[in-house]
Amino acid sequence: MNEIKEYTEKVFKDIKHIDENGKEYWLARELMTVLEYKEWRKFDKVIDKAICACNGSNYYTLDHFVFKDKMINIAKGAKRKIQDYKLSRYACYLIVQNCNPRIKIIALAQTYFAIQTRKQELSEKEYNDLTEDEKRLCRRNQARKGNYNLNKTAVSCGVKDLARFHNAGYKGLYNGETADDIFKRKKLRYREDILDNMGSEELADNIFRIAQTDAKLKRDNVDNEYTADSVHYEIGKKVRRAIADMGGIMPEDLKTPEKSLKELERENKKTSIDCDT
Repeated sequence: MNEIKEYTEKVFKDIKHIDENGKEYWLARELMTVLEYKEWRKFDKVIDKAICACNGSNYYTLDHFVFKDKMINIAKGAKRKIQDYKLSRYACYLIVQNCNPRIKIIALAQTYFAIQTRKQELSEKEYNDLTEDEKRLCRRNQARKGNYNLNKTAVSCGVKDLARFHNAGYKGLYNGETADDIFKRKKLRYREDILDNMGSEELADNIFRIAQTDAKLKRDNVDNEYTADSVHYEIGKKVRRAIADMGGIMPEDLKTPEKSLKELERENKKTSIDCDT
C-alpha cells in the first residue's frame, strides 16, 4: 500500500540554505527528492528546460543556476563525484513550472515558489520601465559580473591567455571579428571598452554567450586551454545561429550608441543601476 503523505510549505523551508552573504538557496538534489523524482537524469532534463526559460527572460542565468559538483560516499569507503546545482528561489520556480502539476507536492511547490518570486517579478517590471541608457547600464553590470566569473572558470580550466580566450568567443558571435576588429568598426577612441559602447540588445547577446560558455566549461569539466578556446568559439557561433533562427539582427549590425556608458556616467553622477536578479 502506498504511503499517504500530508505536505506543507515547511518541506521547502526545511531544505532551504543560507550562504555566507545571507542569500537563500536550494540544492537541486534535495529538491529532486522532495518532488519525488527517483532518477537524476529525468530531473536534469527538467532543469535544462528551466535554464532555457531563464535564458529567455531578463535574468542572468548563472545568478540562479550555479553548478555545484560534490563527492559522495559509495561502497567500501570509495567516493564518487556527482553533479548538483545551487538554485535561487526563481530557479526553483522555473523548475516546478516544468513538472507535472497533477502531483500534489508539485502543485504545492508551484504555489510556494510563485509567491516567493513575486519580488523578482516586480524587479522585471521595473527593468522594462527603464530607458534604453538605463537598460545599458543594467546590462553592462551583468556583463561585468559574468566576465568576472568566466575568467575565474577559464583560469581553472587551464587558460593562460585570456585575451585569446575572449577573442574566440567574439569571433564565434561576430562572424570572425576579434575584440580589436569590433573596436575599429565602432571607431572607438584609445582604451575605450567595446562593452561600454554597446546597446542593451547587443549587450544581451554577449551576456548569453558569456553565461553559456561558463556553464559548458563547468559542465564538461574542461581541463586545457585549447578546448576552452574551442568551447567559447562554438558557443559564440551557436548564439549567433540562434539570433538568425529567430530573425534577429546580427550583433555587428546593431547601432553603436552615440555616447559610451563612461560618458553617461560622467554626465550623470547618480548611483549606477545594478541588476542583482
